[in-house]
Amino acid sequence: MRGITITYKYSGPEDAWREAMETFISAINADNDVAGKFTYQVSVADDGETRIHWGRWDSQETLKTVQSRDYFSAFAGKVKEFAGGQPQNTGADIHFKTQGW
Repeated sequence: MRGITITYKYSGPEDAWREAMETFISAINADNDVAGKFTYQVSVADDGETRIHWGRWDSQETLKTVQSRDYFSAFAGKVKEFAGGQPQNTGADIHFKTQGW
């Protein structure tokens, strides 16, 4: 299993940010080709500005499928806009995890 952590600071309008996050999550859940194979979480840190995204997927094929979707391109553009440029991201191979994650 592969994963990514994306972080950036955002202090703009919450409604615009929330709408973009909800639209992306809904699109993944509605995409029968990736639902259950690609999971995504978005959090706001305790400072109220740091945004943390965690994505994980079961295969390179699943990732390529997600990346080929219009909803992904739109979301990536929004995240870059919210971050004021390229957000920090770190990819990783997942070796250990608790049940349900």
